[in-house]
Amino acid sequence: MTATSWVPGADGSPYGVQTLPYGVFVRGRQVPTVGVRVADFVLDLAAAERVDLVDAGGAFFASTLNAFLALGPTAWDRVRGQVVGLLTDPAARPVVEPLLVPLADCTLLLPFEVADYVDFYSSEAHAINVGQIFRPGQPPLQPNWKRLPVGYHGRAGTVVVTATDIIRPRGQRREPGEDLRYGPSVRLDIEAEVGFVVGVPSRLGDPVTADAFTDHVFGVVLLNDWSARDLQAYETVPLGPFLGKSFATSISAWVTPLAALAAARVPAPKQDPPVARYLVETERYGYDLSLAVAWNDTVVSRPPFQTMYWTPAQQLAHMTCNGASLRTGDLYGSGTVSGPDREKTGSFLERTWNGTEPVTLAGGSTRGFLLDGDRVTITATAPGPDGTVVALGDVTGSVRPAH
Repeated sequence: MTATSWVPGADGSPYGVQTLPYGVFVRGRQVPTVGVRVADFVLDLAAAERVDLVDAGGAFFASTLNAFLALGPTAWDRVRGQVVGLLTDPAARPVVEPLLVPLADCTLLLPFEVADYVDFYSSEAHAINVGQIFRPGQPPLQPNWKRLPVGYHGRAGTVVVTATDIIRPRGQRREPGEDLRYGPSVRLDIEAEVGFVVGVPSRLGDPVTADAFTDHVFGVVLLNDWSARDLQAYETVPLGPFLGKSFATSISAWVTPLAALAAARVPAPKQDPPVARYLVETERYGYDLSLAVAWNDTVVSRPPFQTMYWTPAQQLAHMTCNGASLRTGDLYGSGTVSGPDREKTGSFLERTWNGTEPVTLAGGSTRGFLLDGDRVTITATAPGPDGTVVALGDVTGSVRPAH
């Protein structure tokens, strides 16, 4: 049974003690501080470690989560247990309550220093939709799609925290019937994804097995891989995404531990044909995450993560199967989360069918792709223990004109 908490508003909150995501915040002119969210408060973990309420070996004295991420599952579980104890034991309240900072007083920062960034393409519904849009009359799935998790390396330096404005990118594009031109993208899009945060590194040359997923991955963030579809369409021949993707990727400010998603584990879709041996999982599971995408406050889609064809464990195994090493702070995206119906798609490319079927927003305006001033917010929830709900930190961004 889920323990009750003395923190005001925690019981019944999707950010109760069943969740406890980690982040980095500043308050006033203070230095960046590691904290854990409970209800509408942030527990200052640096202050808690300073008075020996938690034991992270000094990791919480850093200005990012990286030192804590590197400690591994034993330390992650120990600290989580200590924090739960502090927030549920009434006897601890006199010493812990002064360490709670109102969330409204905090400015949230990028929670960890991103080492490498990889993005996958693991939703079968999304891959079929994109294939039909870009290659009409041809098989929507490429021959390799069900043999391996297709992905690409992105730019770690342009991963930004939620609420960071997104500058409309420039690049070369060619519209039907037009000459090649350079300028601002006119088909700016989003990709609603789940990002996985690596804590424990691996040695160069040593592949990581799918069954070692929880030995290396600490938790998840919601992720928006902003995409300039016109730039992407012109440059993705014969290689892969580059300028159409590298200008910005937004993530939530809170990293939700995998431990908070234990009750959300569900069987992953059956795979046919059989996968290569290194992609075989002893226990094949995904997560029952329910995403929602709001365009200027109008919810236009609700993508279901549990339908993803390739699991995060398989993605981890694939990106290291050639001997590539993991580093603390590595981030990899699930790829666009899309279901079989138009109202469950995770990109506006699919939702509006490449702009040919615009959506109507509140107030009656219509959109095919993003206009300057538009704002997109992605949220998600998952089932928690004993009927509770776990919320993932939201990720939002507003589009600003090209420089």
